Amino acid sequence: MKLPLPVYSRLNRLHRAWPVSATALLVALGLVGVSLRSPAADAPAAAPKPALTVSVAQPRTASLANSLLANGNVVAWQEASVGAEVNGLRLAAVHVNVGDVVKRGQELARFAADTAQAETLQAQAAVLQAQAQFESAQADANRARSIQDSGALSASQMSQYLTAEKVAKAQWEASQAVVAATRVRLDHTRLLAPDDGVISARVATVGAVVGAGQELFRLLRQGRMEWRAEVTPTEIARVARGQKAEVTLASGTTLGGTVRAIAPSADPQTRNILVYVDLPRHAELKANTFARGRFVLPASSALTVPAQAVVQRDGHSYVFVVDAQNKVAQRKVETGRRVGDVVEVLQGLKAEERVAVQGAGFLNEGDLVKVAQ
Repeated sequence: MKLPLPVYSRLNRLHRAWPVSATALLVALGLVGVSLRSPAADAPAAAPKPALTVSVAQPRTASLANSLLANGNVVAWQEASVGAEVNGLRLAAVHVNVGDVVKRGQELARFAADTAQAETLQAQAAVLQAQAQFESAQADANRARSIQDSGALSASQMSQYLTAEKVAKAQWEASQAVVAATRVRLDHTRLLAPDDGVISARVATVGAVVGAGQELFRLLRQGRMEWRAEVTPTEIARVARGQKAEVTLASGTTLGGTVRAIAPSADPQTRNILVYVDLPRHAELKANTFARGRFVLPASSALTVPAQAVVQRDGHSYVFVVDAQNKVAQRKVETGRRVGDVVEVLQGLKAEERVAVQGAGFLNEGDLVKVAQ
């Protein structure tokens, strides 16, 4: 069956146009696919950005002052006990109180001297009596000696005269000793300071009758104080006589001292060894108070980093090492002395490594940083 010519012509044109239309459709779909792809998929990966700008430094070897820390008490260099040397006398006057500064030989208190004076007068009278008896016995002995060769006196009589002379002389000398003793007792009615110093305790009361040897005052001799530091046996070898020390009082005042002596044995309770440090006179020094201090030891070489480079975390010390690619690694270190703005590193860091300084406290393991020039 033959188609009419107009219909055939239209079909022929459609058949010839099909390849062109299909091709155009495929091209259009490809363009749509290209337009749907992300530009970032074809672009190169962007470089990571630094987390922080930091300054870096290398450890330095420096000579640092060395010291040994210790605790102890401030005590009097020496204390003197001032008490009564006579028995049964009444205190008539007390001239000083706690805290008073006294001089050697100054009268601190005075006892009633009536009894002592009466005893002295009695003893002096006994001396005169004994002297008269001795002079009489001596005269008899001298007469006996003068006639000894005449035979008027027997040997027994001669011996009696000579013995009586010796006894009278001994009694006279004994009475003189009693007078000296009563004068000493009379002198002891004045209680004198045995040395320069400060009164630290007083129990003397006017009107009290005290016994011999009873303590009435305590005296800090010469006002000198010392710091008795407790040092462990493992560290005592680092301390020597003549070394300097810095002692910080409870008030915060710091005084310089000098090591005077080291105890030859350890305390049986604490097992520590006492080091005696002489302190200068100061108004804030109070006996039997606590004080901290340090002994100044010879300087030694140390590997140091700036104090800002050491970060405290979880009770440990860390530094951040910066490598050639400017990435940081957290490194645990053991620190030692701190002098000014530098800290000694004992372990955990090499001298050729770089550490972050400014900004180190904000870093974490693996951070990328920018190093400030």
